[in-house]
Formats: sequence, structure tokens, C-alpha cells
Amino acid sequence: MKPVVTIIMPCYNASEHLPSSIGSVMAQTVRDWELIAIDDGSTDHTLTWLRAQTDPRLRVHSQPNQGVSAARNAGLASASGLYVAFLDADDTWDTRFLEKMMAALLLNPDAVLAYCGWQNVGLPGERNKPFVPPDYEAPSKRETLFAGCRWPIHAALTRREAILSAGGFDTRLKNAEDYALWLEIAGMQPIVRVPDVLAFYHFHGTGQASNSQVRAALHLLAAQQAYLDRHPEFATQLGNARRALMYDPLMQKGYAAYWKRDLPAARVIFRRVMQAGFGGVRDWLHMLPSLLPLRIHRFLLSVLGNNQPPTSSSNPDRS
Repeated sequence: MKPVVTIIMPCYNASEHLPSSIGSVMAQTVRDWELIAIDDGSTDHTLTWLRAQTDPRLRVHSQPNQGVSAARNAGLASASGLYVAFLDADDTWDTRFLEKMMAALLLNPDAVLAYCGWQNVGLPGERNKPFVPPDYEAPSKRETLFAGCRWPIHAALTRREAILSAGGFDTRLKNAEDYALWLEIAGMQPIVRVPDVLAFYHFHGTGQASNSQVRAALHLLAAQQAYLDRHPEFATQLGNARRALMYDPLMQKGYAAYWKRDLPAARVIFRRVMQAGFGGVRDWLHMLPSLLPLRIHRFLLSVLGNNQPPTSSSNPDRS
């Protein structure tokens, strides 16, 4: 008999986190699920640990390392549940995650996706606060989601057919692959919000490397452009607003790196913004030195002094 929910978990060198992540699946109040764990070429004891588990609802698939998108697609290929959820190997759920998300979709049969609140774990200060995304079901939903889907991969439950119709994950993207999928699924179909914090995004280590920040920013831009290429009517609908929706967030990420004096990251992002011809005069005064050699750029900043950034938002951020 087919399970109601398929949970897909890509695993790469995650043996120390699996007891917590899979433990949060085993603790769900909904018991009718299958968990497909995809070992993506781990070099630690991940595969050994997975194969040692005895719960028949856990199915293990092993493949050479291909990245998280390919691993999730491999899980989708053998998924049999009516609903699909994704849980990364180092994140966790509240025990009532599946119960509340399924209830939302049952009460809203036209909805293809339910999303919920989430919380960072392991970050300092404001970024550890619980966060519940807004209700996106409004006339401007597609434009709002195009600017950014503010729930992580494991804070959603989706009808399997909707994911398959969307084509699964884009394996060219190392970041923003979940954003690309949610935009394709939710942009033109009903979704429903569960205003409870049910998903927990765990951070391990001291922070994201500079090159990873750049990749995340540029892959989000690539995902946006790919969506416009697939939906030219939406690009026409956006008109002049398209540039601001794509390049203002990118520029703000450049500023975030700039004010932290992470110049290598800021310079790459600023160059991409300038390539698009975006920004005002004051923005270009900040960005233009990115065209100079790095040592000269650093020298200019040392001469000009450590000017202060504007007040920034305290909204949670996964990156």
C-alpha cells in the first residue's frame, strides 16, 4: 500500500546529524510516510548508518556525488506518496509538521503547496528568532514570489504531481534550486500558509564562505532569468519593474558584503549589477571602484575611512 507522504532526504557526509534529522521524522504524529534517504557519495559513515536502520519505512539509495538537486530528483523518481516533503540531513521538524501541513492541504483541495514558519538554530542574535512568512495569496502573488520565496526547502509540503509537472530540481543550480521550484509550482497555482513554526534550519560552523555568498546571489539571479525565459508573458507583465525585482536585491547583497569589508564578494556582485546598468548615482559611486584592482580598491577605502552602512533589516536570512 502506498504511503500518504514521501519524505526525501539528500545526505552527504551527514552521519553526525542523521540521528537528529531522521529522529524528527520518526517522531512525527503522522505515521503513514516513507523516507527516501539518498546518500550522495558520502566519504564518512553516512551510508553505513543509514543501512543499519531497521524501520521499513526508510529506503536508502546510494549514488556517486552529483549534488543536492540530483539527489532530490533521484528521490522523486521513486517517490510514491500523494504528498512530498524535503528534509535536509542536518535539519529537523516539529513533531506535528506533517499533521498540520497535511491538514492545511486537505482543507484547501485546490492548493498545491503548504508552507509554514521556520527558525534558524545556531546563529547569533536576531537571526535566531522564529519567522512566519506572509500570506502570499493575493493578486500580486507571482510578483512577490519572483522577488523571493521566504521559506526554506523543509518548510513546505507539496502535492507530488505538482513537483513532477514542474520538472523537479534544476541540477545546474547549486543555490536557489528550491526557490526555482517553488516559483514554478506556486506562481500560478493556489498555495496555503500554516502560520506555525514547524521547521528548524540548523547552522554548523562560523558562517558562509565568501565564494558561497556570491554563488547564492548569482544563482538566484540565474533562477529568476530562467523563469522569465520560460514565461515570456510574465516578463512582459512585469515591464520595467523586472529590473528592480532582480537587481535591487542583488545590489543589496553586494552592499551587505561591502559593509562587512568582504570586498572579493562585493566586487563580483557589484560588477554584475553594473553590467545590467542598474543603480543610482550614489550606488555607482560605491560600485565603480570594483572595476579597479583589488589592492587599489582597498587603498581607496583606507583613505576614505570606514563609512557606516544604513540601518539594515533584521528579518531572518538563510544565507
